[in-house]
Amino acid sequence: MKILLFSRATIAHTASDIEKLLSLIEQYGFDYAINSEMASLIESLTQRRIEPHHIYDRLDAELCREAVMVSCGGDGTLLEAVHRLGSQSIPVAGINFGHLGFLTSATRDNVEEFFADLASGRYSIQRRTMLCIEGVEPEPLTALNELAVQRLEASMLKVRARVNSQTVARYNGDGLIVATPTGSTAYSLSAGGPIVAPDCGCFLLTPLAPHNFGMRSVVVPDTATIELEIDARTAGRALLSVDNRTFELGAEQRLTLRRSEQEILLVLPHNISFYETLHSKMMWDVDVRN
Repeated sequence: MKILLFSRATIAHTASDIEKLLSLIEQYGFDYAINSEMASLIESLTQRRIEPHHIYDRLDAELCREAVMVSCGGDGTLLEAVHRLGSQSIPVAGINFGHLGFLTSATRDNVEEFFADLASGRYSIQRRTMLCIEGVEPEPLTALNELAVQRLEASMLKVRARVNSQTVARYNGDGLIVATPTGSTAYSLSAGGPIVAPDCGCFLLTPLAPHNFGMRSVVVPDTATIELEIDARTAGRALLSVDNRTFELGAEQRLTLRRSEQEILLVLPHNISFYETLHSKMMWDVDVRN
């Protein structure tokens, strides 16, 4: 097995974190490669010099053969790793050096167990649905968590949503989120959307600060085609965020969303379920009455 380490310069790694990672990779005899940004970070934090043949800038079929990508950061870093994968279909795992870490497989405190499980095959792989977005360059875009259309100006944004050519609503407010089940615990949740198990075949339409108090999240099947149109009467521009990437939209711009043919292969601990993760990350076992 080959480990493709990925991280960003903005992640607050320590020398001891880095030394532990590399020592465990060597201990279990993994072949490895490190993205150039992380390699530079390693060399600045430690006395190690990363040989050029262990550094990559782009991912191709040869590099990805029998490989697992290991993202070192938080959920944002893992989303960036997924974006960098492009069309390469390899398992992705995450070690949480960030904050909440809903998508990550391990933390800096149990990284030894994580690599031991990788070496022995004690892990599960779950296929996660992605959104395919057409109507903005570069096309098509894909999202593991969500797409969000948001206002850029002080005036409210008007977005019309259709599902299979049938109008759902015209959302007047700060914008609209279209989330996958994976993204239901991210931005959509903060906007009042429901939590959806990752194996449910659906998408969520969650309004952002709607002017109509009756507006609520709508759950639609992931077999549907979703069309979004920025109302021609919208003043100024709109912001489109696709996971961790941003683009500008203009009035009357249209987006078409559907389930992507590409899925993400997410590496998960063999002994922890989605519901156990919810229980832990959402602190549902904490009695807040006192």
